[in-house]
Amino acid sequence: MLPHYDIGRSYDWNYEQAPAEPVRIAVPSVPGQWTFCGLPVNSPLGMPAGPLLNSRWITYYAALGFDVLTYKTVRSRYRACFEPPNLLPLEDVELRAEGSQVRAAEQGRSWAISFGMPSKDPAVWMADVAAARQSLAEGQVLAVSVVASPEAHWTMDDLACDFAQCARWAVEAGAQVVEANLSCPNVCTAETDLYLSAEASGLIARRIRDAIPDAPLALKVGLFREKREAAALVEAVGGHATALSATNSITAFVAERFGGARRGVGGAAITARCLEETRMLRAVLDEAGSPMELISVGGVMTATDVRDRLEAGANHVQLATAPMLDPMVGVRIREEWPC
Repeated sequence: MLPHYDIGRSYDWNYEQAPAEPVRIAVPSVPGQWTFCGLPVNSPLGMPAGPLLNSRWITYYAALGFDVLTYKTVRSRYRACFEPPNLLPLEDVELRAEGSQVRAAEQGRSWAISFGMPSKDPAVWMADVAAARQSLAEGQVLAVSVVASPEAHWTMDDLACDFAQCARWAVEAGAQVVEANLSCPNVCTAETDLYLSAEASGLIARRIRDAIPDAPLALKVGLFREKREAAALVEAVGGHATALSATNSITAFVAERFGGARRGVGGAAITARCLEETRMLRAVLDEAGSPMELISVGGVMTATDVRDRLEAGANHVQLATAPMLDPMVGVRIREEWPC
């Protein structure tokens, strides 16, 4: 059995017990020419920040059919992870909107996510990002997810400047693309749900662009309540952002868990709703005449799901829950190409 993230263990345990060596297997090629934020890649398959805790996890999945690898969200200072469980399996359910109540299960194809955006100290993660970049092959791209760490007295500009500092450090360490996480559902401080404020998102995107004038910038966003909110965001970040990445889970309340606090849900429970969101965001971008690319994530589990996202207008597709459950899923999707 191939190594995989052990949901019964802590974030720190999984960080330290990352696979020591990449898997040596034949990975089928994907026909066609593909790019990610203007950079040539071997396929439209990638992984978002959640599963990729460090360079060893990145090297591992890069050998298993994924060509865009997103380093788990980093900060300008150390931040401890929430206590386990960090990934809690859920009963089968289909989530259509934020705020539903769900129940835990012994196992399942969806889970509640409870990391709290931990981060190693910048000196640690910068050295590790450099190692991750060196490990990738031609046609593979390293993205680094960043977030601010606001203090109580900070203004929104202070928060935006902290995003920018992290972005600058990420590029200096070797990131080819920076992803600004504007949408973590598992924290209750100022860095959560920033994407719902077009003004805040525009300021953050502008400050990051000033800090990294030449590197592509993706913005990770959550579920929009209305199409007009998405349109406002697209207008606000135009000229600064290169891509939108959606959807960063769908929030729910897990009965008798997490002290009644909401948690993001990933996996099969959100497949249908995130496909709808991809179609909506493609329409918004097209109506605005925006050159921004669209990265579709959230509930992508199979080759059929990949096909559906590409047909819905995504430029790139990312999987998280599926490869954590089955590390070979990227290879299987490639074997089934065209989907």
